[in-house]
Amino acid sequence: MYELLALLVIIIVILIILGSSIRIVKEYERAVIFRLGRLIDAKGPGLILLIPGVDRPRVVDLRTITYDARMIKIITKDNIRCDVDSFVYYRVVDPKKAINEVENYVHATQMLAKTVLRDVLGHAELDDLLTKTVELTKDIQEEIDEMTDPWGIKVSAVAISDVLLPAEMQRAIAKQAEAEREKRARIIVAEGEYIAAEKMAQAAEVYGKSPITLKLRELQTLTDIAREKNLVVVTSTTDLRELGNIVALTRTAMGKGEQVKKK
Repeated sequence: MYELLALLVIIIVILIILGSSIRIVKEYERAVIFRLGRLIDAKGPGLILLIPGVDRPRVVDLRTITYDARMIKIITKDNIRCDVDSFVYYRVVDPKKAINEVENYVHATQMLAKTVLRDVLGHAELDDLLTKTVELTKDIQEEIDEMTDPWGIKVSAVAISDVLLPAEMQRAIAKQAEAEREKRARIIVAEGEYIAAEKMAQAAEVYGKSPITLKLRELQTLTDIAREKNLVVVTSTTDLRELGNIVALTRTAMGKGEQVKKK
């Protein structure tokens, strides 16, 4: 009976030792092994064996981590205060450095990213912050990536999602945009008047060479005015006689042309 109990205890102890010496590391993880305080290697994925009581594993996630940097207060180069929402994407490329070179690589990377964001955006003017986000995010990414490289961290992307401006600054930008549109509208109207003036000058030259053409144009204008029955047109009898003569001459010329065609 005592032998069976001792055997059962031995089996339980062996199972406990085996349970503490066997670890399963997932595909996106690596286990950094410390043996008696010394860094051995990063193992995984799959099944790894440890020496119980001697080896201490630290599991590191290799997937991309998204840092949501919200409401970072920025004072731009032209002294405009605004809040910036951005995202920083990074991942561990060297698990041994991430564990051995920095105490908490996640916290350290996020604090560094926030500091670099505030520094780079603070040296830009408001117009650049609103229109040149691609260039600014590229500079931020390169600077963070360079500073986190000794930690085994790779920054893959930085994105600025929103820029929140004070209400008075939004009103000022709206007034500026309205003034810009009004300026463009006035320029377009002025260009139209300039083109119309050129065409009218050309028409005046044609009318000066042919008075009959001018009279026909006057007749056409009177016809257009006559369509509005509520208008009264006042003209001199001399003009009417001249118009009658022009119409008669025109009809005579048309009649002669038809006779020529019949012959």
